[in-house]
Amino acid sequence: MKIISLAISKKKATRKQVINEALLIKNHGIKGDAHAGNWHRQVSFLSSESIEEARRMGLDVSFGDFAENIATEGIDWKTMPIGTRVKLGDSALVEITQIGKECHTKCAIYYKAGDCIMPKEGVFAKVLEGGTIRCGDKVEILPPEH
Repeated sequence: MKIISLAISKKKATRKQVINEALLIKNHGIKGDAHAGNWHRQVSFLSSESIEEARRMGLDVSFGDFAENIATEGIDWKTMPIGTRVKLGDSALVEITQIGKECHTKCAIYYKAGDCIMPKEGVFAKVLEGGTIRCGDKVEILPPEH
């Protein structure tokens, strides 16, 4: 299980630009990303397998097109319970806070891709411990704390 892609955007509801590394800030999110802030959806995740499946269905999509911050390999995010903690790289730690989301309007992502998988397959997390992460870094799923 590893990080395949990292992406940020200056505005919400737009595709994100792929970057090589990202700084996760505790209780904030990814430095430079529009979704960072003091709320429960600081960082978004999507599996690279979900993006590949969208391609097989004929959608012309790449990493960042669904506004995901982190695309991973080998993790089925939609099956992870809320409260699951995820270690990213050497030091960053996040906790899953939401699975999927409701889209009230069709945004630029929908019009570019023709569909959006984030409402069904994306997950959101808050940053518990910050750190720098890079493509290729290991992802470790930890049990929820009780």
